[in-house]
Amino acid sequence: MNAVPVEPPDHVLNTFGLTAHPPIAMGESWIGGWRVGEVVLSLVPDHARAAWSASVREALFVEGLRIARPFRATDGRYVVSGWRADTYIAGAPEPRHDEVLSVADRLHASIAGLERPRFLLQPPAPPHTDVDVFTAADRAAWEDVPLRSARAAGMGQPTSPDGVESVEILTTLATLRKPVDLPSQVVHGDLFGTVLFAGAAAPGITDIVPYWRPASWAAAVVVVDSLAWGGADEGLVHRWADQPEWPQMMLRATIFRLAVHALHPRSTSGALPGLRRVVEIVRLLL
Repeated sequence: MNAVPVEPPDHVLNTFGLTAHPPIAMGESWIGGWRVGEVVLSLVPDHARAAWSASVREALFVEGLRIARPFRATDGRYVVSGWRADTYIAGAPEPRHDEVLSVADRLHASIAGLERPRFLLQPPAPPHTDVDVFTAADRAAWEDVPLRSARAAGMGQPTSPDGVESVEILTTLATLRKPVDLPSQVVHGDLFGTVLFAGAAAPGITDIVPYWRPASWAAAVVVVDSLAWGGADEGLVHRWADQPEWPQMMLRATIFRLAVHALHPRSTSGALPGLRRVVEIVRLLL
C-alpha cells in the first residue's frame, strides 16, 4: 500500500502566506508536492540541500528551460519545518530522452562555475536517510573499493537475492574502471523523470539535486535510467557518445544505480532486470 501523503500543516501555510486556497495533492508529478494556488509545497529530504537548490534557482537563467523559482516564506526563509515552496510550472515527465539530455547539457554549462557545497563533502552517517544512501552509492562508483563508504557508515549489506546480485555485478564492473581526467562540477544527478514537458513549451525543472562529478557522468545517469526504466532505445547511448570519457562515465553511472538498488531499503526486485539490460550494453562499450 502507498503511504498516505502528508498534507502541509496550517502553520507552514501561514508562514508562507498561503491561506487563500486549499492544498491540492500533485501525485507523482512534483514528487508528492501540494499545489496551493500558483505555488507548490514539498517536503524536503534534507534542509541544507533544499535551501541550496532554492538559492541557485532563484537567479538561474538557462536558455530554453523553464525553472521553478523558490517562493520565500514571509520571514524570508526557503524552508519552514521541512517544507519548501516553489512557483508552479506546468508539465509532466515524458519519455523525451534526447531532450532531457539536451537539458542536462545546457543546465550544466550554466552552473559550471558554482562552488562545491560543503554538505557534499560529508560522508554518510547514521541514522541513515535517503540522502546518505545516494551519497554512499555515488562514492561506490569512484572509490577504490566499491561500497567502502557504505560499510564505514555501518550500512547493512543487502540480503535479498537481487540486492546480493547487484553487489556482485557492480563489484565485477568496478574492475573495468580506468582512470579519467575530467573536471568535476556541480551537476544535477536526478534529471530522469523530473524534467517536465508541456506540449511545445520549453522543458522545465523544479529542483537541482547536487552531486560533484563530471557533467558527462550526470548525462550518463540519465541514459542509464532511460534505458533501464524509461523504454529508451539503445541508440540513445550512441547518439550522445561525444560526451567526454563516455564509456567510463556510463560504467560509473551504472555502478551508481546498482549501488542504489543494493543499499536502498525500498528497492524492489522489479528494478533489476532493466539494470541488467544496461550492464550488457555498457559491457559492449568498453
